[in-house]
Amino acid sequence: MTTHTLTTPEADLVYDVRGPLPTAGGRPPLVMIGQPMDASGFGALAAHFTERTVITYDPRGLGRSTRKDGRVDHSPEVQAADVHAVIEAVGAGPVEMFASSGGAVTALALVPAYPGDVSTLVAHEPPLITLLPDAKAAERARAAVREAYEGGGAGAGMAAFIAMTSWQGEFTDDYFARPAPEPAAYGLPAEDDGSRDDPLLSDRSWTVSGHQPDTGALRAAPTRIVIAVGEETGEALTGRTAVAAAELLGQRATVFPSHHGGFLGGEFGYAGQPEAFARKLREVLDETG
Repeated sequence: MTTHTLTTPEADLVYDVRGPLPTAGGRPPLVMIGQPMDASGFGALAAHFTERTVITYDPRGLGRSTRKDGRVDHSPEVQAADVHAVIEAVGAGPVEMFASSGGAVTALALVPAYPGDVSTLVAHEPPLITLLPDAKAAERARAAVREAYEGGGAGAGMAAFIAMTSWQGEFTDDYFARPAPEPAAYGLPAEDDGSRDDPLLSDRSWTVSGHQPDTGALRAAPTRIVIAVGEETGEALTGRTAVAAAELLGQRATVFPSHHGGFLGGEFGYAGQPEAFARKLREVLDETG
């Protein structure tokens, strides 16, 4: 693996290349992106694609990528431009792409803006709450996570986030009538750590979950788009948004093994089934040769 830094006027973007460039075997690079997860989350999945050149990167302001634009928010359109810059820098487009969570939202902004960049996109559980029938209630639940974080720090915020993202079905009155979850219930510290800048728990990534995809442009793009959902996710938030995104594009969500982090090893304490996940991803990518 080699690590590179792409310097732009607004950010220094760090990306990793596993394998040769130009690629071997005639296949394009496989680019893996996430948000707010950085490149470190794709180690277990990339290890199952040793026959491919795999490219991962840290979004601006996250991990090793520093920003110089004076902003702290995370925008899918801005991140899409960054991913485009990385693809241009490696000189190997159009690429194949696996995009996770907020990275899937970035990818769904990338395809309309730069239609020549991606040949096949597998967008895994994009958290597009704008597509839900209970979008207003979902926004209220999202705001409650920020309020818990602002009021009690990371432990309180993460407990609220876990409660929100594990809730099955629409956000009904029953959801909002529940008492605030205790951090200890999830093995989290109760004391306030003083942080208020977490991209997952603050409002800094609300433009990600609030993104409205350009349906017409996505349908017209030359990119083959596959919306993926974890078999264990069920009716939780990102399961419902994945199904809604697939319906938006006139398809059914493709079921992958495990949960929202199904490609993860045990390095983050949220292990999925990376080997089975990689098999399914390879199968989906190979459908186009």
